[in-house]
Amino acid sequence: MEPRISIVTLGVDDLDRAVRFYEGMGLEAGMKVPRDVAFFQMGGTLLALWPREKLAADAGVENSRPGFSGAALAYNTRADAEVSEVLSAAEQAGGRIVKPAQRAFWGGWYGYFADTEGHLWEVAHNPAFPIDGEGRIALPQ
Repeated sequence: MEPRISIVTLGVDDLDRAVRFYEGMGLEAGMKVPRDVAFFQMGGTLLALWPREKLAADAGVENSRPGFSGAALAYNTRADAEVSEVLSAAEQAGGRIVKPAQRAFWGGWYGYFADTEGHLWEVAHNPAFPIDGEGRIALPQ
């Protein structure tokens, strides 16, 4: 197996609302199938939004609500100020700020928002993890 993640799929209760949220964040849906799925290009990875019940059925699991899922997506920025900008954009698009931007115990600057479906996103600036011109993050050398 090559080390990569190709697609991150989020199960959503309201596909249209979720699409509007991510479009409000500045993403463009590259492919939409009404009432079925939407894909967004995010660098070399795709973000897919799929109705929650269809995702559960496809995986062969119960469509249950455990509360906190134990997962968060992350968007790393190139500067501290960009963290607040992204959090603000998420709130304006209909998301909820879960943790306002603040100094992290590891020395960077970060905060969290939840999208319209409750999926958590960490937004962080970690100067030790450089981001290249194409938006790819790298582990420190």
